[in-house]
Amino acid sequence: MAKIKEQCRQCRREGEKLFIKGEKCYSQKCPVVRRTYAPGVHGLASARKKVSEYGTQLRAKQKVKRIYGVLEEQFRNYYKKAEGKQGLTGEVLLQLLEMRFDNVVYRMGFATSRRLARQLIKHGHFTVNGKKVDIPSFELKPGDKIEVKKSKQSNNYFKEIVKKKENQESPWLMADIAKLKGEVKGIPQREDIDPNINEQLIVELYSK
Repeated sequence: MAKIKEQCRQCRREGEKLFIKGEKCYSQKCPVVRRTYAPGVHGLASARKKVSEYGTQLRAKQKVKRIYGVLEEQFRNYYKKAEGKQGLTGEVLLQLLEMRFDNVVYRMGFATSRRLARQLIKHGHFTVNGKKVDIPSFELKPGDKIEVKKSKQSNNYFKEIVKKKENQESPWLMADIAKLKGEVKGIPQREDIDPNINEQLIVELYSK
């Protein structure tokens, strides 16, 4: 219970839904709907304070970390990797995060949240190109094929997914829900990623 509350506090701290918990985030039970201020005894007061430039940049970074469920060291490593690649560092950073295995499973509709996607992956429910992969941070690439293991497809959870979900398709992903499989068609472009993320603030923070 404490862990669940902590996840909701993360969304309240950012002042918006980060969809960490899946279905509850879409309901009226979502704490962000009921309490639009930051958690803690000084939550309401902090909402009225002017945020510094550094504070704004830090919040932008924390928001992205929480959306994708990565730790500080992991995030810093992703940023360093993005710096070494061609293209806009902020955009490349988001592309690296989007290509994580757990994010792709979530985007394909096989999990209602990235947190649940991580659990399913760790428990060995998926294969990549026919081989079991149980590392949520595994970096996928265009052409990779994801499938729910044959031995897991009879699980009630996946039966419900087939009943409730529709096929997912975007410029960079395709998922055939009925067959519980999908494919990474390409690398996501900036317009395919959350427009409410300000990656330039993250670049400014790390450039100091």
